[in-house]
Amino acid sequence: MSIYKDYLKEIEERKSQGLHPKPIDGAELLSKIIEQIKDVDNEYREDSLNFFIYNVLPGTTSAAGVKAKYLKEIILGEEEVEEITPAFALEQLSHMKGGPSVKVLLDLALGTDLAIAAEAAKVLKTQVFLYEADTDRLENAYKNGSAIAKDIIESYAQAEFFTKLPEIDEEIEIVTYIAGVGDISTDLLSPGGDAHSRSDRELHGQCIFEHNKDMQKEVLALKEQHPNKRVMLIAEKGTMGVGSSRMSGVNNVALWTGISSSPYVPFINIAPVIAGTNGIAPIFLTTVGVTGGIGLDLKNWVIQKDAEGKTIRDEDGEPVLKEMYSVKTGTVLTINTKEKKLYHGKVELKDISAAFTPQKMEFMKAGGSYAVVFGKKLQTFACKTLGIDVPQVYATSKEVSIEGQGLTAVEKIFNKNAVGTSGATLHAGSYVRAEVNIVGSQDTTGLMTSQELEMMAATVISPIVDGAYQSGCHTASVWDDKSKANIPRLMSFMNDFGLITGRDPKGKYFPMTDVIHKVLNDITVGDWDIIIGGDSHTRMSKGVAFGADSGTVALALATGEASMPIPESVKVTFKGQMKSYMDFRDVVHATQQQMLQQFGGENVFQGRVIEVHIGTLTSDEAFTFTDWTAEMKAKASICISEDDTLIESLEIAKGRIQIMIEKGMDNAKGVLQGLVDKADTRITELKTGIKPSLRPDANAKYYAEVVIDLDEIAEPMIADPDVNNEDVSKRYTHDNIRPLSYYGGTKKVDLGFVGSCMVHKGDMKILAQMLKNVEAQQGKVEFKAPLVVAPPTYNIVDELKEEGDWEVLQKYSGFEFDDSAPKGLARTKYENMLYLERPGCNLCMGNQEKAEPGDTVMATSTRLFQGRVVKDTGEKKGESLLSSTPVVVLSTILGRTPTMEEYEAAVDGIILTKFKPSTKQLVR
Repeated sequence: MSIYKDYLKEIEERKSQGLHPKPIDGAELLSKIIEQIKDVDNEYREDSLNFFIYNVLPGTTSAAGVKAKYLKEIILGEEEVEEITPAFALEQLSHMKGGPSVKVLLDLALGTDLAIAAEAAKVLKTQVFLYEADTDRLENAYKNGSAIAKDIIESYAQAEFFTKLPEIDEEIEIVTYIAGVGDISTDLLSPGGDAHSRSDRELHGQCIFEHNKDMQKEVLALKEQHPNKRVMLIAEKGTMGVGSSRMSGVNNVALWTGISSSPYVPFINIAPVIAGTNGIAPIFLTTVGVTGGIGLDLKNWVIQKDAEGKTIRDEDGEPVLKEMYSVKTGTVLTINTKEKKLYHGKVELKDISAAFTPQKMEFMKAGGSYAVVFGKKLQTFACKTLGIDVPQVYATSKEVSIEGQGLTAVEKIFNKNAVGTSGATLHAGSYVRAEVNIVGSQDTTGLMTSQELEMMAATVISPIVDGAYQSGCHTASVWDDKSKANIPRLMSFMNDFGLITGRDPKGKYFPMTDVIHKVLNDITVGDWDIIIGGDSHTRMSKGVAFGADSGTVALALATGEASMPIPESVKVTFKGQMKSYMDFRDVVHATQQQMLQQFGGENVFQGRVIEVHIGTLTSDEAFTFTDWTAEMKAKASICISEDDTLIESLEIAKGRIQIMIEKGMDNAKGVLQGLVDKADTRITELKTGIKPSLRPDANAKYYAEVVIDLDEIAEPMIADPDVNNEDVSKRYTHDNIRPLSYYGGTKKVDLGFVGSCMVHKGDMKILAQMLKNVEAQQGKVEFKAPLVVAPPTYNIVDELKEEGDWEVLQKYSGFEFDDSAPKGLARTKYENMLYLERPGCNLCMGNQEKAEPGDTVMATSTRLFQGRVVKDTGEKKGESLLSSTPVVVLSTILGRTPTMEEYEAAVDGIILTKFKPSTKQLVR
């Protein structure tokens, strides 16, 4: 059967799912389609024309290369297609976003046929995705006297590709849709269990609202009732998009409610309108900007205050909220983009200027942030070539500089890495382009990142980037048919692009499924580094890391830059002393609890950088804090460490990078060796005092300062989803922190999970010691609930083997992962025993392994969202409680939550993760 017949077969299969033909990205299929177009009597000619015109992915896909070549032949008159005139062929090229299409346009513009050259130049003036090979051709032609090249470059210097775009509408009418009450996780918009389909945008779109067809029909009905309005999805009494950046979530919202980006590119929509009572989660809001969308902070429910400014609470101690205005489903509102206000009819509801900064309005006008980033670079190239100053076309980067005010840690990092600024010292609120040092791509978003790279015509990683890693951790637990189809292709693309990859496309080193955050934490060897990663838990304990959508990751890989406002910071320090039986995980949870208590229920961390003066904890242990800051809704976090502690962390990182090198994971450019060398240089600077570790200034200004009292932490702290709270807005938040005694030693636990990025080697050693203790005390180890254990990295497994702890875990386990025969199916039933799973995300991700529906899970994980780790049944809601390793382990041995007496006895003599506040000055 021919490749085209195979495509027709696939089309029929997709029809049964209610889907259109899959967009074409392969050269072989498109070549066959072109062959059928040329044959005027071919029975498939009409369909082939439609596929060619309307169903080919743009950018650097192999299909785009074939399409651009054929369009060039039509424009030059070498081929004649009645339905595709030379003018229409040029229009097609204008929608292909760079790569082979730009090469063809340059061929035509710099060719000998002046009439064709002039028309091609008109199209080139609208393009922004040009790379060095393209601009070098233009510059050389200009220097050789080409009038066309001069004309194009002059147009670029004036940024006509941007200035000649239509302005955004002054008024945008919207109709509201309440997508949920309380915080809305990105799982609702793009469920983790559907991660395999994210690169197939139309198929993935069917999973929005977790496949809830009634909700999907409601959105369609609103669109039908209000054809000239945009549907705005709302998190009522909550924050929209908590949990992750999830580009696929924004893509799904845009697919259902947005605007088509091009008539010739299917299923790529832009400009969704999204809102929340408490706004949009920071990293998700960045993703909205990538598509030129609008994200509103509605504040339609407000915490009530008494005459003294104190929060008014109800009989349960919860803040009393007052509805300021209604946004119930079907409400028609108007966004005035000129006044930057939200109206209901003629009644002004709210100032929304934060959603319409000059930079965000540029994204909206350009159809997304990529076009603005590339446009600025193209304008700079043109002006440099012409030897002129850059005309002020784009909004000036906002620079906030306050004389006499010191710098927070994040302000210092951005001042060091900023490009294109006036040279003034910049404070929070400044909008900055900054160079990126480390980039991470994870496997369930990586396919979208590779697509984004293709669509922005990028072919190689920016030389600015010190190192980049493509993980295989989110698909580690089950090597099923979907993973076998997607992951090798992803690894091959990213390896060719210049990333270090968890799997070697050539099979020379063993597949590494290490959790991406742990790898990034090791390969970040600069405390002044900026890290961008395709996951909300990209929060390193060295440097400052920002979780990002797949597109922002692609942009960082291609350009080595990221653009964002410098965030405000909240300073966190500690006092008192940890009790011997407490774990550092309890300190992390108590930080959130005490912060909320100190600020009357206001989450001062949300959208800000948490500058935690950790002092004495190495990066492995401190990562437990920085990782959780995603659940605190912080934008990022920075650890302020003592010099000796930073040196120790860098030595650990060096050793682990060296292991990667010895396994054969380095590339031809010696990226990993370069990181080892960078770490050596930094260690020398620290030891000699040439450049001490990162410190904020003593007179830095913070949004708030939080002091955590360790003396108050008297028992393990558990984050509880509170699944049965009568107020649905209070369910599934990470703010509900309860002491162990709340459960009275009676709450049944159906499954335990020790794993995810929140644990480190110390947790595995605690687990081994607890099992030995139980056997010594009770004569045997018997589990009354299953315990799933997934070490975060292979390095940790190897170190545990060397130190004897892995042998202990093997002794008590009923299942151990086998890399030579990985699981092909997700487990659906668990026995009461210990499962030693392959390193990776496992239950935390929820896209492969899950607990049994309705289970109560006690986990070291980060996620307690509905349906993530465990689904509901008709009789019982699944619940995922989050706690320390000792609590999880003891809960599975008992089959219930332990009492304080049982807990203290179980951890007696075990060295838990200790923490002592630094006595050294951690400011400059």
